[in-house]
Amino acid sequence: MNKLSDQKKGSLLAFVAVMFITPDSLLIRLSDIETWGMLFYRGAIPFFIVLIGLLIFYRQNFINAFFKVGTIGIFYAISFSICNITFIISIQNTNVANTLIMIALAPMLSAILGAIFLKEMPNKGTWIAIFITFLSALFIFYDSLQMGNLFGNIMGFVTAAGLAINAVLIRYAKDRDLLPSAVMGKLGVAVFAFFFVENFNLIGSDQIYIPLMCIVCVALPFVLVTIAPRFIPAEEVNLFFLLETIIGPIWVWLVIKEQPSFETIIGGAIIIITLGVHSFIKLREPQKIIN
Repeated sequence: MNKLSDQKKGSLLAFVAVMFITPDSLLIRLSDIETWGMLFYRGAIPFFIVLIGLLIFYRQNFINAFFKVGTIGIFYAISFSICNITFIISIQNTNVANTLIMIALAPMLSAILGAIFLKEMPNKGTWIAIFITFLSALFIFYDSLQMGNLFGNIMGFVTAAGLAINAVLIRYAKDRDLLPSAVMGKLGVAVFAFFFVENFNLIGSDQIYIPLMCIVCVALPFVLVTIAPRFIPAEEVNLFFLLETIIGPIWVWLVIKEQPSFETIIGGAIIIITLGVHSFIKLREPQKIIN
């Protein structure tokens, strides 16, 4: 990534992160483990994998790296843990469509928070992209959208707010390595879920699906998404994550033949085109080159 502009670096990191995340919904559908057990492993396995990676990378500076995160790093670890946990709680307490619609608010919330706290006012094109992608997500899930449980809906909104806060915090502390904070956040998820797990056994195909999910769809993306906001505004990072809305169902369709709805195809196509045009325009803007 040498000699790439900040915009190209951030966009590439966010895009690759989303591509790793897209099979997540398929692996969740294929696994048989109960919800809290899945959350425990989604916290514990990435924690150990990335911790080992940090040990190798930092070596003698490993301990210092955790102290250097400062107060911002502590807030990030807490927010990171909370939005991972509230996502599962939301799914358990409301219609899945409600949760996904709430999460689609993350780019808009990122833009608002970034404008208030970072003084990074999104340009007109970014606001248009945010509104188009949100309306597309609403269109995709409109038929299955139900009132649901108020508590579950609130938890979905908290998840979206957490994603927005995470990206803004990383953007604010872009000169600081917050990967150690993210690692501690995953530990927090595992510790919280531990008290609700009924059975820790991985049986049959779950012995493959759960580790694969936790490494490819959780550990690798959360490293990339922790780095991406250093280079591009928080709302742009979260915009990329709406790609999972269309690509995730395609994986499910290809493997278990669950065909996406007409709304998913049309809404997803609009999301992809909008993000493609937005990224193309942003990448053509003059950017500072960093060696």
